[in-house]
Amino acid sequence: MHDDSGTQEAKPAPPGFTREQWERFDREGYLVIEDAIEPEAVRRYREALARIASRNPKYRREAFFGPQNAVTLDAELEELIDHPRHTGFAYDLYGELTKLHLSQLLMRPRNSSHNIWHPDGARALPFQVFSPRLPLQFKVGYWLTDLPRARMGNLTVLPRSHRMQYMNGYDTHEPVEGEHVLCLKAGAMTLLHCSTWHRVEPNESETIRENLFLSYCPAWINPEDRYTNDPAWLAKLTRERRILMRSYGHPYTNTKPPAEDFPLFLDRASGADRDPGVYREHVELHRRKRVTQVERWLAEEAKQSL
Repeated sequence: MHDDSGTQEAKPAPPGFTREQWERFDREGYLVIEDAIEPEAVRRYREALARIASRNPKYRREAFFGPQNAVTLDAELEELIDHPRHTGFAYDLYGELTKLHLSQLLMRPRNSSHNIWHPDGARALPFQVFSPRLPLQFKVGYWLTDLPRARMGNLTVLPRSHRMQYMNGYDTHEPVEGEHVLCLKAGAMTLLHCSTWHRVEPNESETIRENLFLSYCPAWINPEDRYTNDPAWLAKLTRERRILMRSYGHPYTNTKPPAEDFPLFLDRASGADRDPGVYREHVELHRRKRVTQVERWLAEEAKQSL
């Protein structure tokens, strides 16, 4: 083990994609993992949402409620910044520059607002222009209430549409051929490519749809829900959570984070803090590029296609 700053404190990366999961996600633009969240955790998160709503003077039970920067709103939600049930998936994509882009809680009661067809991220010049294959934003959905049928505020996706920059349903609520209305049980987790076209079904039930979204991105993309965070709050966080919030005082530090923020994680298989044999020893850890898991798979794919 080397002596670079942060190495002794760093932990191995949590589990991420299996090869089969990655291939499905890459092909379809989304992934559903049933029973990913334990019932006890579902209960805790729902109680946190109820506390947040009770403290917010703008909350009305009959209206849509969706405050952002949710991990700062209740101590119970801080663990979601780097929870091992999902953070490894983001790390497989963005490696040492992984950042929490957005955290949002959603309550969608009967007859409240529902989203039109859209991809995530920029609309006038979509992320796909710059990254035709890999997502520049990766959204994790935590589903906290049962949605056993359509028209309960369900997330609806168009599989394989993450390769499309245009679709005729854009800015409408209209069903389109091939869409999937996701009927999920409480405890399911979804992974969504930012360029996958999706919408939200109207909620015509008496169930208030409750869920959490956590989006991740490369550190050099602007966060969606904050400029910086309260320093006192950041000081209470664990090392990994503080780093993933990327709450830097100077904007360019997002592109070149400080040495103490490396490594974010150690290699999950070897425990190494660097890729061996790539750089000469004098190159400092925070100046080294490390290969992500997805890059490894894409390189294998390229070799097989030769």
